[in-house]
This record gives sequence, structure tokens and C-alpha cells, in this order.
Amino acid sequence: MNRAVPSSSGPQDPGGTGLLVAESLNSLLWAVASFVIIYWICQAFDLYEGTWVLISIWILTGLIVLWPGFDGLVARYLLGLRQPTMVERQRLAPSWIGAATRARVDPHRYTLWIEAGENATGTAAGGYTVTITGWALYTLPPSHLEAVLAQDLATHLRGRTWVSRLALWYSVPTRIVALVIRLLLRLSRTIPAVGCTIIGFLMVSYFGFILASLIFYDSLLVPLLFLSPLFAPLLFIGVGKLVERMADRAAVDLGYGRRLLEVFYGWQAQHQETARRIGLSQPDWMSGQPSVAERIRALEVYIQQPR
Repeated sequence: MNRAVPSSSGPQDPGGTGLLVAESLNSLLWAVASFVIIYWICQAFDLYEGTWVLISIWILTGLIVLWPGFDGLVARYLLGLRQPTMVERQRLAPSWIGAATRARVDPHRYTLWIEAGENATGTAAGGYTVTITGWALYTLPPSHLEAVLAQDLATHLRGRTWVSRLALWYSVPTRIVALVIRLLLRLSRTIPAVGCTIIGFLMVSYFGFILASLIFYDSLLVPLLFLSPLFAPLLFIGVGKLVERMADRAAVDLGYGRRLLEVFYGWQAQHQETARRIGLSQPDWMSGQPSVAERIRALEVYIQQPR
């Protein structure tokens, strides 16, 4: 494979400061939420003296990002990704080299991972992990595949790799809680008697902790920490949408605006009939990601801006 990068391709700073600010806010939000969860659990189990000891241990565990295999560990077990097969690598190689060359980075520094899902673009990951969905891999032609890969690669072109790895590691407690909540909601749909009983018990316990904190604590800080799960999802949804939109803009800056628009139009045409047939009525804001229609409108406006 040719490692040479042409000097005339792509801007020096795709995405500008907007993408950097969005990713910084996202990383900070995950870390703060994890801190609150650890503090909340310690208070719930009366571990008052050991609270800051556990938090200090949690902070020191960030040294794991220095391990060379950290990216693969996170991709496989935290994000649920898989490595491409030999045939999939052959399909991805031309598009990936094209995207990396235009972005002026060495394609061999990054590792490609497959995300099981029907989304148009993959989940942003830290380090040197570039993700693409199974839908994009098996549906898109090479030129559109290159645009999708460039969109995810753009999130890696600003900031330091170790910072993004730290952000992922410190998000683990929050991601575990989110996974448990999703499993409980799934259980409540498949086995309503069991799932609803567990959820009801947890909700009663949760509001009991809030009431106890209001009665026995002089400060409002602890009650506010207990109330944070009620409004934190709105912050995650807003920041998540901002990150995706800034990544789309970065792909436009790399020269993939029109092709990325075509990807979104194709995804929309393929999935809107399916969503209508199965009665998918969930509002777009609840997904934590901007809808494809929102991304299309934002891209069209950004592409038409003079540069």
C-alpha cells in the first residue's frame, strides 16, 4: 500500500474548533456523569469514609490507556465492535486509503472496526479506532463508503489520542449503567411481570434515597446529585447531536459533502418505509442522535456557505 499523501488534498484543519469543542463537551459530560454515579453508589451504601478513596482509585485506573492493547479492548468489550473479516478488509481497503490520503494521515496507524447496526455512520470511538456500520459496508458503493469512513476519521484529526482514550475509560461507569437500563427496559417488554417488578422496586428505592437526602442532609448538593439522572439524559442527547453534526461538517471540509448527502438520502429512502411498516413512533430526540433528515438539512446549509 502506498503511504504517500498528496499535498494538495484536503484542508489543514477539517471541522475547525467546532468539532474540538463538541468532543470536549461530550468527554467532560461522560466523565462527570461517571463521577456522580460512583459518588451516588458510595452514598447509597453508606461508604462515606471510602468515597474519595474509591474515586481516587477510579482516577488512577486511567493509566490503563498507556497499554498498547487498550483500543482493541474498548472497541470489542465496551463498544461491542468486531474486526472485519478478510473479505471485508479487501472491500474496505481502497475506500479507507482514499479517505486517509485526503485527510493526510497514515492509514496504517488506524484500525477499522465493524459496528452491528443499520445506522448510516458508526459510533465515534477514541484512540486509533475507526468504525463503520454493517449497513454501510454491505450497501454503499466504494465512493460513498469512502465518505462514511472520512466522517468517522474526522473525529480523530483534532486533539490528542491519549485524551480521547482517557475520556472513553472514564465513561465506563456511565456506559455500564446505561447498558443495565436498556436491558431492564428490554426485559420489561419481553417479560413484563419480571421486568416491571424490578424497575418498580428500583424506582421506589431511588426516590427513597432522594427523600432521605432531603431530610438528613443540610446541603442541597447530595439531593441534586441524586436528581441528576433525571436531567442528565437531555444533556447527553444534546451533546451527542452536536458531535455528529460537527463530524458531518468536518467531512464536508475534507471534500465529501455531496457524497455524504447521497449516503443520507439513500439511507432515508431505504429505511423510512420499514419504519412506517413496523410502526416506529419514537421521537427522533430520544435516540440521542440527530435524525437523518436533520443531518441532511444541516449539511445542505453548510455546503452552500461560501468558503
